[in-house]
Amino acid sequence: MVSKQDAVAVAHRVGNSVPKQKRSGSTLGQTLWLGWENVIGWMMAIRSEYTLEFGIFKLMVKRHTGNPILCKDGTWIEKGDRIGELHLNNRTLQKLTREVGANRAAIKTARLIRASLKEIKEALDTHIELAQVKALVGVTLLHRGLIHGLGFELHKLPSKRFEKLSTIYLRLLLRFMHPDGLKRVEHCKNKLTPLMLIYTRESLQRASF
Repeated sequence: MVSKQDAVAVAHRVGNSVPKQKRSGSTLGQTLWLGWENVIGWMMAIRSEYTLEFGIFKLMVKRHTGNPILCKDGTWIEKGDRIGELHLNNRTLQKLTREVGANRAAIKTARLIRASLKEIKEALDTHIELAQVKALVGVTLLHRGLIHGLGFELHKLPSKRFEKLSTIYLRLLLRFMHPDGLKRVEHCKNKLTPLMLIYTRESLQRASF
């Protein structure tokens, strides 16, 4: 799950204090970013076995290619096991921020994430594409807020190279999609370190949303 995300989840810290002129000035950058994401998303979909949508999430079913991962409930994710890679729909996040402002968008995003995880949980037993998925996996910079109350567990990224690439990508995402992205990235650069989020199949089936 390299997870793409999360400009809106941090937006509540900034609130609606960003001048309207600055927001409109970032529209071109956001449009170009979303266009580039479409190309990357298409390339990633080709390399996935299935691509499904559940609420605010796009879920790509693929094979785990890294080192084995031991999860807290005892689940091992081995090379070749099927995982569900989670990606947030950044167009939805952008639309929410534009329509209701950053504060309310953050609240609505948290609700959408919870509802989407519930959809995935229910689909585990009804969608043949998910029958062998061992865990949901994602990558985010905003792990402190994202996992609160949702049940994700945190893991370090499997390699320094992957961590570096994920950091560059996710910081660029914040820069373009966050209302005050450039300042936020520069101010919190040392804290914006990506981590892997994992939700094992067993943990998800036991979760209450």
